[in-house]
Amino acid sequence: MTGAAARRPVDGRAAAMMIGLCAIWGLQQTALKAAAPDMAPVLQIALRSGVAALFIAALVFARRESHALRGGTWKPGIAIGALFALEYFFMGEGLRFTSASHMGIFLYTAPIFTALGLHFGLPEERLSPLQWLGIAAAFGGVAVSFLGGAGEASHRSSAWIGDLMGIGAGAAWGATTLTLRFSRLSQAPSTVTTLYQLLGAFVLLSLLALTAGQTAVTITPMLALSMAFQIVFVSLISLLVWFGMLRIYLASRLGVLSFMTPLFGVGFGVVLLGERLEPAFIGGAVMVMAGILLVSGHEMFRARQAKRTG
Repeated sequence: MTGAAARRPVDGRAAAMMIGLCAIWGLQQTALKAAAPDMAPVLQIALRSGVAALFIAALVFARRESHALRGGTWKPGIAIGALFALEYFFMGEGLRFTSASHMGIFLYTAPIFTALGLHFGLPEERLSPLQWLGIAAAFGGVAVSFLGGAGEASHRSSAWIGDLMGIGAGAAWGATTLTLRFSRLSQAPSTVTTLYQLLGAFVLLSLLALTAGQTAVTITPMLALSMAFQIVFVSLISLLVWFGMLRIYLASRLGVLSFMTPLFGVGFGVVLLGERLEPAFIGGAVMVMAGILLVSGHEMFRARQAKRTG
């Protein structure tokens, strides 16, 4: 039996854990944006990853899991480290141009990219016609947001750059999940997987911040609060839980609940940062989330219908 075949559908425990993860992930863009005047988002992500990597490395050795760093995991480990850094580079730089609300929607197109990759890689996760409709709806929503935003006020003139980076971040996240599923890392402890990602983000994003001259720091209570949240909840708790769940549950079925993350992201951006939502963005966001729900929730809907019929 393969690791993929052993994975099971989402249960109540997984659903509750996903709600917590969605809230954490939805808040991270707001935290980065709020502290951006005090420290560039890319540098924030690099530092939080470096600090978190120290704790994860200690946990790996305390659990005697260091053997998993050998035996062929280092190659996919480098790959997911680079992809993780790319995802957060796009997020950090994108927040310089667009709002946290926009980033919260476009970043979480990741399940769409994951589902497409799984369709071509695993027979048990082939996409149905309804799921293809969901993919079309999601990308149609992206188009509506972009095309509609072209007619908005001048403050939107460069926001499309950040929005596009948000989609790039979503694609990189999807590629990270696929690399994990199709490599030896699928059987490695979640701590080891997390360590590879954090080290990749710390090294690569630190170099990018230094190269771009984004190293200015102003110590403020907002920066301290933001960094504490990012290190403890985003870089430690959420990653350990997420990759642990990927080894137990089918990724496409976990995604059925991930559509709540954009809702949290938009809500936090509006409430905490006072961001304004354009009509075109609202319409496009609804299409994107509906598409994600169709893609990720298809099998769950089908199972419920079969149970009702039976």
